[in-house]
Amino acid sequence: MADKNSSITAEMPCPCGNGVFQDCCRKYLDGEKAAPTAETLMRSRYTAYVLNNVEYLLKSWHPASRPEKDFVLEEAIHWQGLEILDTEDGGKDDDIGQVEFIASYLVEDRPGQLRERSDFRREDGLWYYVDGKDVKAQPITVTKIGRNEPCPCGSGKKYKRCCYGK
Repeated sequence: MADKNSSITAEMPCPCGNGVFQDCCRKYLDGEKAAPTAETLMRSRYTAYVLNNVEYLLKSWHPASRPEKDFVLEEAIHWQGLEILDTEDGGKDDDIGQVEFIASYLVEDRPGQLRERSDFRREDGLWYYVDGKDVKAQPITVTKIGRNEPCPCGSGKKYKRCCYGK
């Protein structure tokens, strides 16, 4: 699947929710810099999922657990937001770390959540995603999103002008 970096401009909010795309995950996705912490790598990987950047996902996956080259992302999933719940180690001076997060999504206008505790390892100065364990998420009780309601992705636009129909 093609990289969708061109579908987001540098001035837009970063999909990971941590600033403007240009100043946030773009430099990692473009290979200009390496993620300095496990959380930063987690955020950039989430952004890669949003943008369908399979190349970055595979590159940032630890070789011991990396899936085959024919790894394909599910097109029906439309990622809506990332919430970091907890980090354990994974700092600039660590070699291992964990990040627990909730990633919200829509599939056919039905909301869902992925809650995971991910393991990261730094080798030769580069952080890698190793694996993740699902954490039982609480069921969400959101009704179908109306076209004129604010988009749940946080863009500030109406749903019909943003993620509706993607």
